[in-house]
Amino acid sequence: QKTAYEIPKRDWSSDVCSSDLGYVLVQLAGAILGVMAAHAMFGLPALSMSTQARTGLPMWWSECLASFGLIGLAIATGRSRPGLVPFVVASYITAGYWFTSSTSFANPALTLACALTNTFTGIRMMDVPAFLLAQIFGAMNATLVFHWLCPPPPSVPEAVFGGRWKGRARLTSAD
Repeated sequence: QKTAYEIPKRDWSSDVCSSDLGYVLVQLAGAILGVMAAHAMFGLPALSMSTQARTGLPMWWSECLASFGLIGLAIATGRSRPGLVPFVVASYITAGYWFTSSTSFANPALTLACALTNTFTGIRMMDVPAFLLAQIFGAMNATLVFHWLCPPPPSVPEAVFGGRWKGRARLTSAD
């Protein structure tokens, strides 16, 4: 019997961990290259440390809620309409710019990238750790809550269909 705080078991094999590490590295590289590309478009130095202060309980709470909402919507949409996830995520981040006091960074890679731009979108490097902790806290709680609210559909045991459907990619209306 599942509890509200039980999340799916994870296979911690080396393949899974290496793909996770690769994903993190690609996110960070993309964020830094994005800053450099934007700066090149506006004739700014490739990288410059931000001096924009973003600190205090209201900012951290805002960032926690932004991350909670982002992960929650992604999980819920992924369970019900997976093809819409990119559009829902993009819409949420766009709206979050206006409905949060932190302007909804909601992503550690983006937060680190914003520390590398001394524009109005930046964040001082000394403010980054608190933002990252708020994002992690919000994302972890969203994962727990939305795995409980939107559980994955139960898998149909093979015994129900016998072996006659084995090897089929999916069922169609003709089946």
